[in-house]
Amino acid sequence: MATTTPATDDLRIDESILSGDNADLALYKWLSKAERSAQSLNEEDLKITQNAFESCIIKLVTGASPYPTPGRSLRNLATRCLNVLYARGETKSRFDTLRTFLSNAGDVKASEGVKVACLWCIGEIMAASGSQILSLMTDISNATVRLFKTSSLPVLVRYHALLSLQKSLKTAGRGLTEAASKDVLKQTRYYMTDKALPVQRAAAQILAILHSENESIKTVAEVESLVTLCAKGLEQADQPTRRSFSLLVAQVLSLTQIERPVVSTEKKAPTKKDAAGDDEADGPVSTLAETTKPLMTAADMLAQISAHFNKPGASRKTRVGLFDFYVSLLMLLGPSWVETNYGVIVKHLITEIVIPVRQSTNTHDTSLVRKLVGILLRDLIGVRMLSEQGQIAAIKELSEGYLKKWPALLPGQVAPHHNAIVVALKEVAGLLQQLGNAPPPVQDALAEPLVHLLSHPNQSAQVAAAWCLRCFCFSTPLRLPKTVLSVVELLQRDITSLGTPPVTPEVGKRALGHANGLAALFAIIPDRPLYVSYDLSAKVFDMAIQLLKRAGEHDVAVAQVEVEVAWALISSLMALGPNFVRSHLPQLLVLWRNALPKPTSKDTSHATGRSAAEWTFLLRVREAALQAVLSFLRHNSPALVTLDVARRLASLLSNALAFANAFVGQPTEEIHDATSNLATREAMLRRRVYQCFAALGLSSATEVMQTTLLQSVVSLFASPDGYSGSSMQAAIASSTGNFSSIWAMTDGYAYGVTSTDRYSLKVFGKDEKGEGNAEETGERLNRDSVENAIDDLILAPIIGSCEHDTLALCRPQLVSEESAWPEPPPPMTGVVDAAIILFSMLLSAQDATSAARTINQIAQSIKSPKLERNLGRKAAIQMNATAALLFTLRHAVQSRQARDVLGGNQVAEALVGVLKDAILDGDVFLRKAGSEAIGRLANFSGTTFLSTQTKFLVDQVVSNRDPQARAGCALAFGAIYSQVGGLAAGPLLKTTVNVLMSLGNDPHPVVHFHALSALSQVATSASLSYGPYVSSTLGLIFKLYMASTHEPEGGSLSNANLAGDLPAYQVLCELIDALISVLGPELQEPNSTRNLVFNLAMDFWKEDDEGIQVEAIKCIQHFLMFGASSMDIPELVVGFRAHLLSSRRPLKMASINALYQLVQRDAFVMSKVGGDRLVEELFAMLDDDSAIDGVRNIILSWLQQTVLHNPSAWIDLCQRIMSRTTASQRVTDAASKTGVLQDDEAESLSVGMGGNQVAAGGPTSRWRTQLFSLRCLHQICLLVARSGRREHVDLPFARQQKLQPSTLLVSRVPDLIKMAFTASAAYVTEIRLEGLVVLQDVIEVFAKSPDPDYDDSLLLEQHQAPITAALTPAFSSDSAPEILSSAVQVCAAFVGCGVVKDVARMGRILKLLTSALEQSKESGTLKIGDVGELSPNASGMLRISTLKAWAQLQVASSHQAYLSAVVEPHRATLATLWISSLRDYASIRGDSEMLQDSASAAMDVSYSGMGREVLLPYYEASWSKILKAVANLMLGSDKAVLAAMDGQDASSQATPSTSRPKDEPAAYFFIIFGLVFEALTASSADANATPAALEAAVTALEALRSLVRPEYAGKAILEPSTFDELSNLFYRMAMTAAPIVQINLVAVLASLASSQKDKLMAGIKASGASEPFPGDSPLTHCLRICSYVLRQAVPSASGRGASGVSGSVEDRVALLTATFRAFTIIGDAFGPEKKEEVRAVAVALYTELLKDEHSTVDLTGPTLPSLKAILDATASPLTGPGLDKYQKLIHGLLSACLSHIDEMRGREGVAAAIKVKNNLLTSVLIVTVVPQNVKLSRTAVEHCCYVIAQKLEEGSGSEISFTAAHCAKTIMIAATAGNTILGHCVKLLIPGMIHYIANLASSMEENAEGGGQSPIQIQGIDEVLKAFVAFFNSVPDEHRARLLGVLLPLCVLLLDPARSPPAPLHSRTISHLLSFATTSPAAFKEATAKLGAPEREKLETSVRQAVGGGAKGAAAEKAAKPAISLRSF
Repeated sequence: MATTTPATDDLRIDESILSGDNADLALYKWLSKAERSAQSLNEEDLKITQNAFESCIIKLVTGASPYPTPGRSLRNLATRCLNVLYARGETKSRFDTLRTFLSNAGDVKASEGVKVACLWCIGEIMAASGSQILSLMTDISNATVRLFKTSSLPVLVRYHALLSLQKSLKTAGRGLTEAASKDVLKQTRYYMTDKALPVQRAAAQILAILHSENESIKTVAEVESLVTLCAKGLEQADQPTRRSFSLLVAQVLSLTQIERPVVSTEKKAPTKKDAAGDDEADGPVSTLAETTKPLMTAADMLAQISAHFNKPGASRKTRVGLFDFYVSLLMLLGPSWVETNYGVIVKHLITEIVIPVRQSTNTHDTSLVRKLVGILLRDLIGVRMLSEQGQIAAIKELSEGYLKKWPALLPGQVAPHHNAIVVALKEVAGLLQQLGNAPPPVQDALAEPLVHLLSHPNQSAQVAAAWCLRCFCFSTPLRLPKTVLSVVELLQRDITSLGTPPVTPEVGKRALGHANGLAALFAIIPDRPLYVSYDLSAKVFDMAIQLLKRAGEHDVAVAQVEVEVAWALISSLMALGPNFVRSHLPQLLVLWRNALPKPTSKDTSHATGRSAAEWTFLLRVREAALQAVLSFLRHNSPALVTLDVARRLASLLSNALAFANAFVGQPTEEIHDATSNLATREAMLRRRVYQCFAALGLSSATEVMQTTLLQSVVSLFASPDGYSGSSMQAAIASSTGNFSSIWAMTDGYAYGVTSTDRYSLKVFGKDEKGEGNAEETGERLNRDSVENAIDDLILAPIIGSCEHDTLALCRPQLVSEESAWPEPPPPMTGVVDAAIILFSMLLSAQDATSAARTINQIAQSIKSPKLERNLGRKAAIQMNATAALLFTLRHAVQSRQARDVLGGNQVAEALVGVLKDAILDGDVFLRKAGSEAIGRLANFSGTTFLSTQTKFLVDQVVSNRDPQARAGCALAFGAIYSQVGGLAAGPLLKTTVNVLMSLGNDPHPVVHFHALSALSQVATSASLSYGPYVSSTLGLIFKLYMASTHEPEGGSLSNANLAGDLPAYQVLCELIDALISVLGPELQEPNSTRNLVFNLAMDFWKEDDEGIQVEAIKCIQHFLMFGASSMDIPELVVGFRAHLLSSRRPLKMASINALYQLVQRDAFVMSKVGGDRLVEELFAMLDDDSAIDGVRNIILSWLQQTVLHNPSAWIDLCQRIMSRTTASQRVTDAASKTGVLQDDEAESLSVGMGGNQVAAGGPTSRWRTQLFSLRCLHQICLLVARSGRREHVDLPFARQQKLQPSTLLVSRVPDLIKMAFTASAAYVTEIRLEGLVVLQDVIEVFAKSPDPDYDDSLLLEQHQAPITAALTPAFSSDSAPEILSSAVQVCAAFVGCGVVKDVARMGRILKLLTSALEQSKESGTLKIGDVGELSPNASGMLRISTLKAWAQLQVASSHQAYLSAVVEPHRATLATLWISSLRDYASIRGDSEMLQDSASAAMDVSYSGMGREVLLPYYEASWSKILKAVANLMLGSDKAVLAAMDGQDASSQATPSTSRPKDEPAAYFFIIFGLVFEALTASSADANATPAALEAAVTALEALRSLVRPEYAGKAILEPSTFDELSNLFYRMAMTAAPIVQINLVAVLASLASSQKDKLMAGIKASGASEPFPGDSPLTHCLRICSYVLRQAVPSASGRGASGVSGSVEDRVALLTATFRAFTIIGDAFGPEKKEEVRAVAVALYTELLKDEHSTVDLTGPTLPSLKAILDATASPLTGPGLDKYQKLIHGLLSACLSHIDEMRGREGVAAAIKVKNNLLTSVLIVTVVPQNVKLSRTAVEHCCYVIAQKLEEGSGSEISFTAAHCAKTIMIAATAGNTILGHCVKLLIPGMIHYIANLASSMEENAEGGGQSPIQIQGIDEVLKAFVAFFNSVPDEHRARLLGVLLPLCVLLLDPARSPPAPLHSRTISHLLSFATTSPAAFKEATAKLGAPEREKLETSVRQAVGGGAKGAAAEKAAKPAISLRSF
């Protein structure tokens, strides 16, 4: 019997588990475990158990007793197990297994589940190994055909029969006989029209496989028949079915493009004529064989689809579905084919799709077609398929083929249709946004045609041209000024023509077109402010005013054009913002008042007698004026919209509304026709009124009009009479049953329904942030966004476009992302949208009574009898009302009052009455809106309301069997719980879960889909509260996964047809994801729940459907957060990498997000699994589609974690990208034909980067990929610099560490510079900027890196020429202002880094800086390098940048001496310019209207208003650096800066004393002081200041340190009001600021006290204060602040431990030192009479430092010099009371130190040792520093000496003993000055010192074999010996012999002459002995003679060795000294 193992036991089932209630679940768990075991077992063990395991599986699949009927999850697992068995084990039984399954599948008695399981297993086994069992193919074919032909079988069985056949055909198709193959083909074609959509899908998939080979399609007729077959099925198809059809059509049509040998064109069946054909072919056989061509041309192939599109009877659904065919076809043909045939595709779409448009005047059809073609060209081809080269070619194609062909100038030419032009312009706009900076050839192709097209007679073409021109100038801003001037000139010409009769209509249209173009261009000026001078805007404004004034002089037609043009221009100018508009606002208000007067009696009378032309003029004039008002409100609120302005505008808006109401009351029939021009004009006017009121907001200005407005908007969107269509037509449609849904309408009006996005429930233009869900991302149901965009158009009654509202041209540009073509809805719908938005704002501001009345009015409208004959209008009203109420409830979240009103009983009841009908309605979009509204209302209302609604919903679920209503109730349950929240809705959780679980079991797809979706919402909202229901929910998920009713093709015929768009398995995955959130950390523990969750998620991931896979990946991603340890990470990575190659974008994005999480979790594991190859794949993905941000996140996260370990590898990756060229660069180079670069260095760099190969046509890369690569390089430099790892920047050091240089960053400096050069020479501005950033990184990171080959040289010295070459392109003629600014900063960085210190060698880099500075002195525009004159704004920005660069050099000159020679010649000029720039900055910040004089770097008058807003960001980024430079000059008392502060010119020689009174502040003192004060206020208010904020605060304090001096401040700083504010700020900073800031703060206080001492003391005396420190004195405040800083800095004083004090140790020590110094200076300012009191306070604070016994950080030792300065009494002699105070202070301090030492007796540890050491040092400092006339306590002094001697003894060999030795030395050296007290100390210390050395000497002898003395002992002995030497030198000659008699025996003890080489202690002792002998030879000789013989011999031997060895060494050194030799380079 074979042996078994635990692993093989997993493959054996205990059949007892099959007898319980949960047999399915038990079987599932066993199978999951068995699958993993089968994969992990070795093959031999697997073969042992294979038969038994295989038998179990077969029983399971065939449903043999006791196995349950196999559901989906079981059959999936069973099949995977079988495939593992056959892949790793024996295969001989596979044939029999398939036979068994075939017989069971065909058994009529077998159950549905068994049949499906058998068919599934057959398909999966054949898919895995069908090529090995071809003999079964015919049997499989016959069996499956028989099954799917049996219509009585369930849909699920028939579908799986087809599916099994499909999988078999893929691998074993060649095993099928010809007859069987024909039969399959015939049957599947027939069942393409089956009633069951799943059967249609499967049949289409089989046909696609049968036509997968070239030979399968032989004639055009076959192609046509298959395309026709698929096109016919589109009308009834759902989205999955349409996709299957489209894949089939794509497969068939793609075969027509394969080259094949030319054959006879005979299409008939074989006849006798064929013989003749053969004879004819006999001649040129060889020629026919060599000639190949596709079956159809590309145009003919595409025409196969368009032919069905243009059929007269084709419905909208069919026509939209045909675009799915286009999408699939182009995806299958691939990017290369599309790029090659782009012209053919565009021509086909325009000539065959766009232009025909059924030859209809229906604007909806036109919009639909343009939208469809736009999706195809933009979203699919433009974004996903075209390379950058292809994009450039596409622009050229569209320009040459369409844009340039209008107008037709030559005879015979035909101008393109306006729709063709619109399509081309929209696509060109999108391509321009992708390209970034368009290359010159593209610019040349577009510049003129776009301007010409502004004068197109068609409005759509005009607006499209304006938008495209806007995109063109935004992406290529250097073209902006020229284009604006050109359009202005054309407009002026049109205006002149308008005033010169006769005026043709074309002139008016042309003028409007140019006005729109100019409006679009002005809209981008705020985003491109550096390129256009703002004087142009003033000129255009004046032009508009003149037009309005002269309009009254012309007839109505001309006047209307003039008014429209004028207001269009004014509307665009409003986008320039408050700085421009402010000065013109009074004039604008007058113009608006004139344009919007109160309605006259003629206007309001019943019959005015006006013609339609007059009404049109009056409506249009008002609408145009309101357009400007709206633009003003959008771009200038709230800055300019004061209460007064709001009231005026509200009055004007009410006038316009009254006029519109009066017009509607006219009896003219044309007014009430929705298609008429007048009705549209009225709608446009009313829309503007509502939009303006909404933009104006709710305030007291509009309060009186709110009731009227509410009535107006309600009557518009909810009135039965508000329908503007034909009532008769509506009644006919309702009575004949033609009306199905408002979403299916094709008239572009749809009974007046809102254009709300049905899925996200957002109104156009209204951004409801935070609302909605994943469905809003464009990948609803995890389908591709392109497919969803097409699918949405099937039910899109309203399609917007930019021409419906030209104000969209003026919307702000989104710089961070591509700005899509705006699509406002048509006016008739736009007014409804505007009404709903205004309603949502107004209703939430009403009281309960008004709100309830309004809602009841809406409810009555919905139930109006008038709507019985107009069902369309009823549906529209219901949708409008529900959307309006939903937006109201959303809006009310912002206001507590609104929530209370709407949640009150009165209003809530009225709301529920409307919303209940909505959630039970058959319209899914209405149900969704109503459900969310009910949920939000429940959140506002109380628990009673909640209970009532829950009961209502439960009753509906029980009693109402309508699936739509039950689904609506499920949605409402989910919305209520998610909106109310888990806490408030907790009591209802059980009821909610039970109901939703019950509905989840419902077989109807609509019900269970929404119920399960709601349940996942509830689980997510309930969070931990859902814990008790996790087990039952998991059971439900498994049960439904097993149920056939919930399979995508399961259930009845109707359910199976519905399930395609309601995928239950996706919401099951969402539910699992919610449960993972609930379980959270519990998933870390292995248990059955975790295993079940994991197994279900993995099984769903292995499903074939991409949507299910996406949701499963999200589950796995979530599971990784908690249970990663149980997952096979390598397996996941392999799976995710496979998905990265998928053509399905949602699946790709989900995998990217999952990989990002894995990388964030552990990038090193990912590196092991994926390696460099995965990163390269990610870069390649980014290059294919630069819009995938997730890839960037993965790469950046990976880089940040691993770059320090191998930066070189990352640089290699980036270099591969940068070594390619961009398409723009290639086209530019080809056009210019300038292959030769400007200098040799640049040429060498280009060759190094492979420039020649690139030019010759090497690989290209997208510019966004290159930009990202450069940002990666920037990150690499930053991360390495921040890491502080020296080896990456110091190659010699790395070599010392024996590191591999090639992996280090420093080895790649040449490559980094080459890449920076490549980037700087690129065409795209963003790349050039980033290249300069990388270049600056290289300079800053490697500035101090030594050259590895040349000593005393820096690495970058050899790279000066390449760096210069990389900077040169930045100053070329095509450079942008931003590039110039960045280049100036890089120049400054290089000059200031210290690489080149010789000014003469700095070359053109310094010349460029100097040139920029020289130009900055002059007013007007700048011209730097080869760049032409810049705009005023650009000049201002560049001035700021230049001054910042020079400021950085000035600051660096303080520690780089060579920079003084650079800055010195320009210092006077710089001082003036710096002060002026700070003044200008202050002026901008203060919004001052003061104009600057021309002598400074001031802004020009012509653009001072607008320039402020533009230049402010640049000033904010630079002013701190400039202020630091000014502070630097002030600190050095530079006269130039003093003159500049006084407002004097640099050339002025006047001194400050002659220019102003001594006590007066400098002219600009208050300006600079204000900037400093504001900066300090901002930094002190920020508790978590950033490094930049800290730096700004330090800079401000450095400036203030000099500003407080009298030469700058006079006495202004001491003014009570000024000083009070300043002192309050200082107190706050003392409490909250960081140590580095406080260091500078106390320096300011010291500077103030010392420089203003006389004025401060005079103030104290003048006040006559009696107390010693007057409380209101500035000096007292300074002293208090310093005291507070000290108390906070000293741990024991502040009551915090050392760890509680912020800042590094270095900063804290520096703070203490600086504060004690400042304290002393401030104390000196009080005068000698108060000096001792101040000294006492300082000593008391210092004592707190000495007292600290907890800190392990030594703060006292480094600050002892501060104590010495405090105790220093030499400056002024101490006498009288001062001396007494000083003596008491000294005695107290000394006693305290000795007490502290005594307290530590017996204590050990770091803190204790630090305290003893510091107090010991302090006591010695006291004894040695006090003057001789100060008396000290004998007891204290003797105790001090005793402690020193004691510590010498106690800590022998420790740091304490060394400190004691040092103290003894200090006293003995100080005693040599003759101090009596110290002389007494010496007498007390000498015995202890002798004893110390004797003890160490004896221990040295004992430990001689163990290594002798420690370094600390040697240092201690050396200190004592030095003390003895000093003492010996101070003793008179007559006593020296006696002293040596004591010292020589002591020193002999330390000698060890026998040791070689000599010990360090021996050498030091000999050195001191020789010192004795040299100083006093006689005494030395006498003392030596008295030594004992052994000691004398030892001494003589040691001295002889030392003297002899030294002589020999010197001689040897002299002999070996080499001659000087020059190093060879």
